[in-house]
This record gives sequence, C-alpha cells and structure tokens, in this order.
Amino acid sequence: MRHRSVADLMTPTAVSVVPGTTFKEIARLLDEFDITAVCVVDESNRPLGVVSEADLVRRRAAGAGLDTAGALMSSPAVVARPEWSVVRAARVMDRAGVKRLPVVDAEGQLVGVLSRSDLVQLFLRRDRAIQEEIVEDVVTHTLGLSPSALSVEVVDGRVTLSGTVRRRSLVPVLLRLCNSVDGVVGVVDRLAYEDDDLPKEGRA
Repeated sequence: MRHRSVADLMTPTAVSVVPGTTFKEIARLLDEFDITAVCVVDESNRPLGVVSEADLVRRRAAGAGLDTAGALMSSPAVVARPEWSVVRAARVMDRAGVKRLPVVDAEGQLVGVLSRSDLVQLFLRRDRAIQEEIVEDVVTHTLGLSPSALSVEVVDGRVTLSGTVRRRSLVPVLLRLCNSVDGVVGVVDRLAYEDDDLPKEGRA
C-alpha cells in the first residue's frame, strides 16, 4: 500500500517570477494562467516566497511601496519535495497555514507546485480503484487474508466492511489500514470474528 506522492499530484509547470517583477505583471500572470499565486524565485530558480491574490489585495489596502514581487511576497517559502507523501504535504500546509507549496528538487530548485485543490483530487478517486487497493493491498498483501472471506463495498469514498475474520484483534488493524487508503472518507464496520483474542481491557 502506497500513499500518493507530491510528484503524483503536483502541477509540474509552476509559474514563477523574480523579486523585481511588478505588481501589474503579477496580476496579468494570475489572470492569464487562471491561478491564485505565483512563486518568487532567485537567479538559481530557488523559491524565495509566494505572491498570492490575497497579497495583491493587501497591497491595495496598504497603498504605495509594495509594487514588486520581492516586497509583496510571503516569505520564506514553505516548500515540499516530490517524494513526500501527500499526507505529509497536507500536514505541512496545515501547520504553516498556507494553501500551496512550491515543490523543489534535491538542489532546492523549483520543479512544481502543490495546492489544496490538488489534494482534493485524492477524494475524487474512483470507488472501484479504492476497492481494488483495499482488497489487493490491505486484505491480501498486508494482512494475508483471503479476499473471499470479506466483502468490501465502496460508495462515494465510504467503505463498508463485512464478513468474518479469524481473530478479533484483526478488526481494529483492518479498520485503521482501510482508513489510511487515499480517497477513503470513512469506514463502516460490519465485521464478525471467530476467536475473541483480546484481553478484557482491550474489548469495546
């Protein structure tokens, strides 16, 4: 089972500007490419910060003196790496309070951008793809269970598990692994078990 990586979801052609790019040119780029922010890079294509639509609006309110990307940008840039899982990237986004992450390679050079809207794509995975991953990766490969013993139904990202497992202790493990599959929004437990191998303090 593998979480999707930043490289899987990022936009590989990030629109970037240099610190001296003017307010009007930034506004033109946002409109031309239908994007909400641009990355500000140095002469080596390394991110310095980000200028968003919100930064442009704040400039209007502040008046003169913020007419270049270098003055407008939010910095330092909070970045991600292509090999990161999207779970890690989402946590960094949340912790930093940002809506997008410039993606950099091993040399720190800009190779793409990951936005919140890209992360939403995880929850648009086809139910069939989620079901196949649970049956093949979670049930069969990870837990070594027979797929014929369980029923896995997925509707709009919500998974319903039914059937019988041999040990009760497998139930929470199975639920946790299913919840970690990309695109799953919830898991309904309708599982039965043959042997109650949990100690009394571990029982629901």
